[in-house]
Amino acid sequence: MKKTFLILGAVVIFMASFSKADLAKEKTVLATATNHATLQSNPGEKLINKSDCLGCHNKTNKIIGPAYVDIAKKYPATEKNINMLADKIIKGGTGVWGNMPMTAHATLKKDDAKLMVKYILSLKKK
Repeated sequence: MKKTFLILGAVVIFMASFSKADLAKEKTVLATATNHATLQSNPGEKLINKSDCLGCHNKTNKIIGPAYVDIAKKYPATEKNINMLADKIIKGGTGVWGNMPMTAHATLKKDDAKLMVKYILSLKKK
């Protein structure tokens, strides 16, 4: 009987050590981190991060291909440019930014390529 009360007492003390304020703080930190990650990535950016694009491109610096901000400076975000650049991602190409060819991404869906282009063109500084 004494062992039961001792174990029960230890469990009660252990549970009491977790205050509601600590639990509320942990929930707030977790919710903030989740919201920040959600706000940080749009669908086009997520697709880029899952693809092989980052092997040749960077958001702000030229690697093999141009930086995304440089592409955004060159092309206004018109429907015509979005379609043209989406086709270029799918079919590949060369000559616009130098002699290095861009690999074709033939399995990429046109709608996904357009989301990627819209994200890239949204990086234009106003």
